[in-house]
Amino acid sequence: MSKLSRASFLKSAGIATGAVVAAGVPGVAEAALENQPQIVISPSPLPREVIVAYVRNADKGEVTIVSGLHETTFKDHGLVKKITKAAAKHPTAKTAKQKGLVI
Repeated sequence: MSKLSRASFLKSAGIATGAVVAAGVPGVAEAALENQPQIVISPSPLPREVIVAYVRNADKGEVTIVSGLHETTFKDHGLVKKITKAAAKHPTAKTAKQKGLVI
């Protein structure tokens, strides 16, 4: 009889539960796809006060948010990953890579 550690049991139980939830609940697959960045052909008009986010240091996970006259830097590796992934889909990024430019 093989020994089953608590950690390996919890890991396999979690994987099985995730598979059941993904397979059994309508909309879970669509929700996962909604998190993918998509280019908006006709964007909404700009709000009165624009909020800008830029990656200050990708390796450190630093993102700076600018709103009005205020600027705050956060550490958020997940947001950095989303921003850089979205930037890679930008048509200018593809053109610049073809020309050998660094953006």
